[in-house]
Amino acid sequence: MTRVTLTPLSRRALLAAVAGLVATPSLLRAEGGPALALRVGTLKFGTLNWLVETIRAEGLDQREGLALESVDFASGQATTVALQAGDIDLIVSDWLWAMRRTSDGERMRFAPFSNALGAVMVAAKGPVTTLEDLRGRRIGVAGGALDKSWLLLRAYGKAKLGVDLASAAEPVYGAPPLVSEQLPLGRVDAVLTFWPYAARLDARGFARLMDVSEMVRGLGIDPVPPLVGFVWRNAVMAERGAAIAAFLRAAAAANRVLATDDSAWNRVRPLMQAADDAEFARLRDYYRAGIPGAFGEAERVSCAKLYEVLAQIGGEELVGPDPRFDRSLFGPIGE
Repeated sequence: MTRVTLTPLSRRALLAAVAGLVATPSLLRAEGGPALALRVGTLKFGTLNWLVETIRAEGLDQREGLALESVDFASGQATTVALQAGDIDLIVSDWLWAMRRTSDGERMRFAPFSNALGAVMVAAKGPVTTLEDLRGRRIGVAGGALDKSWLLLRAYGKAKLGVDLASAAEPVYGAPPLVSEQLPLGRVDAVLTFWPYAARLDARGFARLMDVSEMVRGLGIDPVPPLVGFVWRNAVMAERGAAIAAFLRAAAAANRVLATDDSAWNRVRPLMQAADDAEFARLRDYYRAGIPGAFGEAERVSCAKLYEVLAQIGGEELVGPDPRFDRSLFGPIGE
């Protein structure tokens, strides 16, 4: 079994990412003007907190004239509810959710947060070494039956094996921390989980059978687009557009720090809940590998192709009764 090697983001990709997030001059704060207020919804132990802590520690919010308030929530669903209610201005979520809301009449906007995707993790010397070996096995799935990674694994299984793993295997759904622990306990033969939990299993000696990015490429979609990003309501652009642009610039600058400065990670280590040095290192390396690069026309095309795959296998329950891909979701912030 081939072990995937994580590669750091190139300087060119980082610079491209920053350039893509710079707002138009009309949105920039006037020198000496009032602070730009922004309320960001975060999960208490989520990776967005690592970025926000770095923004504050490096003084990037002050440099942008940004009055940044982070509001902790217990679940991703709670953040989406708060966003729709107008209690917060920006969250991290997947663009498919934002697309569904846009299709339902509430226009959203999206900017990449991370290219890191989940993985299928297995015992290093266990019986599962290929996709074929998943037939008839118990597969732990982080999330529910409509989890995007699970839908992609099902689509990939259909393309490569001619079978739907939803019926050819036995999926066991659950919350990410719970389902990830089923693998060490031997209660499942493989687990498809989000990248932070895959990193923790990696540090404990478990192996990656395949990344979700590998599934996406195997379905003929390249470059692999980000699934997760910053999401906000289009309706707040008139009032919060400059603040959102400032936050995205600060986030890009903070990612440059996290990509290159090992000492910066000592500040966020308490937020990472790493069990030991090995787990800390893997979480850091996975995060770095997922720092987004440029997001342009090629990535928008890939998103459209990915939407078609997910809509076909997820059906109306996933994309709604009137599925359609709206490119305006990914438009530059100045538009």
